[in-house]
Amino acid sequence: MEDSLVVAIDQGTTSARAVVFNSYTLPVAAYQFELTQITPNPGWIEQDPKQLVEACRTCLMNVGHQLAAKNIPASRVKAIGIANQRETSVLWDRRTGEPVANAIVWSDTRTEPLVEEMRKLPGADQVQDICGLHLNAYFAALKVRWLLDHNENARRVYNEGELCFGTVDSWLIYALSGGATHITDASNASRSMLLNLKEMRYDERLIEFFGFEKLILPEIKPSSEVYGKYHAPGDDLHGTPISGCVGDQSSALVGHMGFNKGDAKNTYGTGCFLHYNTGETPVFSKNGLLTTIAYQLPGQPPTYALEGSVAVCGSAIKWLKNNLGMIETSEQVGDLIESVPNSAGVYFVTAFSGLFSPYWRADARGTIVGITSYTNRAHIVRSAIEAVCFQTRAIFQLMEYENEIQGGVSNMTRDRILSVDGGLTSSDVIMQLQADILGVNIVRPAMKEVTALGAGIMAGLAVGVWKDLADVTMRHSLSEGSMSRFTPHSSAEQRRQGFHQWQRAVERATGWIEAADAAVV
Repeated sequence: MEDSLVVAIDQGTTSARAVVFNSYTLPVAAYQFELTQITPNPGWIEQDPKQLVEACRTCLMNVGHQLAAKNIPASRVKAIGIANQRETSVLWDRRTGEPVANAIVWSDTRTEPLVEEMRKLPGADQVQDICGLHLNAYFAALKVRWLLDHNENARRVYNEGELCFGTVDSWLIYALSGGATHITDASNASRSMLLNLKEMRYDERLIEFFGFEKLILPEIKPSSEVYGKYHAPGDDLHGTPISGCVGDQSSALVGHMGFNKGDAKNTYGTGCFLHYNTGETPVFSKNGLLTTIAYQLPGQPPTYALEGSVAVCGSAIKWLKNNLGMIETSEQVGDLIESVPNSAGVYFVTAFSGLFSPYWRADARGTIVGITSYTNRAHIVRSAIEAVCFQTRAIFQLMEYENEIQGGVSNMTRDRILSVDGGLTSSDVIMQLQADILGVNIVRPAMKEVTALGAGIMAGLAVGVWKDLADVTMRHSLSEGSMSRFTPHSSAEQRRQGFHQWQRAVERATGWIEAADAAVV
C-alpha cells in the first residue's frame, strides 16, 4: 500500500514554506519563499496580502515538482494544512475578494497610543476575563480598529457592510480555495480578542467594545476539518482538501506531540514563544501570562494553553553582530559563552522595545548592570543569551504554578521537560545554559520542521491519514530519530541566586520611558 502524504504550509513573518510529510511524520520535500516586509514608518510593519497568497502557491507548486522528480504521484498527497503567523490582520471586500489595505503584522507597534486610549474605556477591565488576552498592540482587534480609524477605503467598505476580517489563516484559506470559504480555526480565533474562551463564540460585549458591529467575522471551525479544496487549475495539487489550520505557535506544540497536560514547548526565533498545555480547562492568569487555545479536534472541547513571549531572542545575536560588532558570525556566540565560566556578575535586560511576558512593561528599555573593569565582550555576549534563558524561566515557572493552583496537573509530578525548536536551539552550548538556568530537562528533536508538522498532523487527521493522536504519536516515535537532551548541571541555589539577580536588573530597567520621552524613542 502506498504511504499517504500531507503538505503543510508554514506561513511565517519572513518566509513561507511548504513541507511534505509521510505518515511517519518525516519530511520528503520542502520549498521556501522569502517575503517582503513593508516599513512605511518607524514601528510600522506591513505585508502585501496578495504576496502571502502567491508565496504559498509558489511553495505548493514547487513541492509538487519535487515529488514528480522523485516519481511520487501527486495523488498520494491527501491534505493541505496551514500554520500561520497569528495576529497579523487582513481586511478585504467580500464583493471583490480584494484586500482594502496591506496586512498589519503582529509585531507592528503603531497601535500603542490606541491601546492607552482604550484602556480608559468602560469595559476595558473585563476584556482579559472574556478572551484571555489583555489590551496590547500585539493582538488583532487593535490592528483592525486602527485601520477603520485611519484607512478611508477600509472605513468605506465597513460602512457598506461588506468588510471581511481575518488573520492570515482566514485570508489564505479564502484565497487558496478560490473564495469558497471564510473560516478560522479555534487557535487563531483565540488571538482576535473577540472570542469568548469559555463559550467558544464571538462575544457581543467585545464586538461592541471595539466597534465591530458591521465587521464580517470568519466562522470558527475545529483545527482539523475539511474546509475546502485547493483551487489551482493546472497545478499538480489542484483539488487537494485544505483540512488543517492552526496558529504557528500552537502548531509547534502539536508538532512536538504536546498533547498532554503539562506538556510545554519553547520556540526560539526572533523572539521566544512558550506554550504550556492546560488540557480542556482554560487557566486565566493573574500574573501576566496569556490564555489561548492550542488546538481543537472535531466534536471535542478545545485544548487550552498558557502562553508567554520573550520579545528579544535571536534578534539579540543580530544586535550584537550588526550594532556592536562584538561577533562576526552567530556561530561565535557558543565559543564566547564557553570561554568564560559565568557572566562575572553582569546582567543584561534586553528590553529594546519593552518587556513582554510576564512583565508587560512598555516603559522598560535595554539595561546592563554589574559592569566592572573586569568585564569583557564574552561576559556581555553571555549575559545577552542568559537574558533569554532568565525570561524563559520567569514564564515557565509561572506556567507551572498557575496550572497547579487552578487544579491542573503539574509537571512537577513527572519528568520536567521543555521541548524546544527554532534557530537558537542549534547551539548545544545555549541549550545547556537554558537547562542550567531553568532547572528542567531540555529536549531538542532531530527533525526541525515541528511547526509545519503540527499543521500537517491536523490536516491528516481530518482525512484519515492518522486515526487519532495516539496513532500519530506511535508513528512519530518509530521515526523521530535521536533527540538531544540537556540535563541541568547547576544546583538549586545557583539557579535561585542567578534568577534573583536577574529580577533585580529588571527592576532597574522598568520605568525608564516617561511620557515626555515617548516622542523621541
